[in-house]
Amino acid sequence: ERREHRVFKQLLDSYPGLLEQLRNGSEEEILHVGELIGKGASGARGDDTKSLKSAILNWISPKGAAIQPPLHRNSKINHGFNHELTGSLLCPARLDWHDSETRENLRSGEISDCGDQWPVFLYYNHIYDAEDPWCSLLRSHLLTCAYKHVFTSPSSVDKDPKATQSGNAHLHGMNCVTTASIAYIATQV
Repeated sequence: ERREHRVFKQLLDSYPGLLEQLRNGSEEEILHVGELIGKGASGARGDDTKSLKSAILNWISPKGAAIQPPLHRNSKINHGFNHELTGSLLCPARLDWHDSETRENLRSGEISDCGDQWPVFLYYNHIYDAEDPWCSLLRSHLLTCAYKHVFTSPSSVDKDPKATQSGNAHLHGMNCVTTASIAYIATQV
């Protein structure tokens, strides 16, 4: 609750006159402000998605080789469970992607991706330990790269950052990794 209040105060500080508008505006004007905030958030999410789409393909490509069959950078056709590589990364960790029946059931939707089953790409080296399901969760290289890409800068993913401007984390006063920011990146990937 305190965090939401702090974010609200930062929003008010960023837009002079907003508090006055919210206090004295008509219901229609207040709804319009809410719509504008929603559009801004949606636009930022869309920018992150667009930026990550191409970068992720670079990160998941085998070293020195191309993804086979190729994945198109500007299309979602044949991505997800419909592609061998992306399907193996998205497969719920408790399932065996190498089992042809499992693959077909995921592709057809017969097995649904439950919210309590983490995709294997979230685990370090994409290895899931059924005896200790929390071991190495949220430690994957792919997740770390995506986090850096969005919250610091795309160049921060490289060993030698080349950014000339402040990253999103600095611009928005983030000084630590949060549960919400990890969840946001996991859903973007």
